[in-house]
Amino acid sequence: MRQIPFGRPMIGPEERQAVMDVLQGPVLVHGPRAKEFEARFAAYTGSPAAASASSCTAAMHLAYFDLGLGPGDEVIVPAQTHCATAHVVEFCGARPVFADAELATGNLDLDLVEGLITPRTRAIAVVHFLGLPVDMDRVTDLAARHELFVLEDCALALGARYKGVHAGLLGDAGAFSFYPVKHMTTAEGGMLVSRHPEMVERVQRKKAFGVDRTPGERKIPGVYDVTMLGYNYRMNEIQAAMGLEQLKRMDGFLEKRRQNAEMLEAGLREIEELTLFAPEPEGVVGSRYCLSAMLAPARAQKRYELVKRLNEQGVGTSVYYPRPVPHLSYYKGKYGFAQGSFPKAAAISGRSIALPVGPHLGPKDMAYIVETMKQALAEVH
Repeated sequence: MRQIPFGRPMIGPEERQAVMDVLQGPVLVHGPRAKEFEARFAAYTGSPAAASASSCTAAMHLAYFDLGLGPGDEVIVPAQTHCATAHVVEFCGARPVFADAELATGNLDLDLVEGLITPRTRAIAVVHFLGLPVDMDRVTDLAARHELFVLEDCALALGARYKGVHAGLLGDAGAFSFYPVKHMTTAEGGMLVSRHPEMVERVQRKKAFGVDRTPGERKIPGVYDVTMLGYNYRMNEIQAAMGLEQLKRMDGFLEKRRQNAEMLEAGLREIEELTLFAPEPEGVVGSRYCLSAMLAPARAQKRYELVKRLNEQGVGTSVYYPRPVPHLSYYKGKYGFAQGSFPKAAAISGRSIALPVGPHLGPKDMAYIVETMKQALAEVH
């Protein structure tokens, strides 16, 4: 039986050697590799500057922390996203105001956003769902008219572009994830980019306690000042060493994802019981994190039985995401959202099965997924 994991980190001898090189030296943090990784990542995305962080969540939190977001403020957040997108608003004492999704793309329904803006609104969080960029022309126009900060959650969007501009550089800041099964990995880690280099410079200090000088910048060891409040959100040299090697392979990773996704999509579109998200519009390049197939409402009642059949046949699956964020216990308990709220996000969460297209797979794996899906649908009534 073929085994097709949903995700697998692509770690080779280059990454292993890079990590060993760090371990054989005396510098594990505040070193040159993190700086080099930031510079190379900035160059890859086209950003004027970048700040590495311990996670994508940390990078997003730093962006709002730098904005001065606090109690009494509101941020419009997609209901269809990972909880981290909303958590970082809560960390600041502000309130996430959720907006439903587009059923055709899974992205934020921009038709709903303007009606949610109040005098307390400070920002809009944009999530490029599964790597498909949001209509950023509409987002930036809306933000300009209402003087709002735009944070792009690019956890699944490394390599995605909107009209030639890399995701994360269309709003005010963008945050990327290097979790093991993302487009590239540093085991854990994240990166903040911005078209405002002065913001990145402030974040560099705020991610390291607000200290005014790194160890390498101190004339006398151990002597520094703290000029602002800050967190301990740094990326270490081991992570950065992995990231430098992974970044060299990114174009190949992305091309393999695209080939796999196109083949899988072609096969699944032949299955009447499934609906796929709309294709990329002109001028948009998605990063093809995975392929999410939505079951017809009647079929969705048997989703977990279908998943079980697929898994038993070696096909790894996931769900993006198990519930709309406002339906998760913490947010439902705090804000009292009704179960019937955010119906489009709920439909995506409740009816979809996410299938793998990562670079650890190839054409035979995609063909096997299609045939296994057909067989599972035929067996589950």
